[in-house]
Amino acid sequence: MKGRVAQWVAVPVLVVMIGFLVVLATSDVAGNDEDDSPLEGRQAPSITGELLRGDGSFVLADHEGEWVLVNFFATWCTPCVQEHPELVNFAERHEAAGDASVVSVVYDADEDNVRDFFEDNGGDWPVIDDPEGRIALSYGVSGVPESYLIAPNGVVVEKITGGVTASGLDGLLARAKEAYR
Repeated sequence: MKGRVAQWVAVPVLVVMIGFLVVLATSDVAGNDEDDSPLEGRQAPSITGELLRGDGSFVLADHEGEWVLVNFFATWCTPCVQEHPELVNFAERHEAAGDASVVSVVYDADEDNVRDFFEDNGGDWPVIDDPEGRIALSYGVSGVPESYLIAPNGVVVEKITGGVTASGLDGLLARAKEAYR
């Protein structure tokens, strides 16, 4: 009798949990949920890593004097895939204007999948491999997608949890530039 009661309780709980996970995995990009981070107002942790597309490496310190959006993502992450066209839009406009750039740190993905993802979806910015998750750990990344806006002086201005929109990033960058003056 006790076994049947446990089954009758466990099955609905399991169904609700699976439903919750499905909603989280397939939810739409909310758009720039600015979130508090202990890094805000502090020097950004260093980023050094091998590029997955092209030769060489990326060093965040080499971009001092520039606004940089650091985006943590994975090719298997639905909100990451949904935000990608927004990042492409933002990156192209700001690269043309010369006022901001994007760098992505890939979380737990196969190198060939990342190359294919960018070939299929666009985006011409540096993509760094973080196989041990050290970069993500130094930023305190709790899930993907997650982005950080870094000021020209290397200070973290804002943490964005969840997917981004180009217009939301434009607004964030404009406010940050105004405050930076």
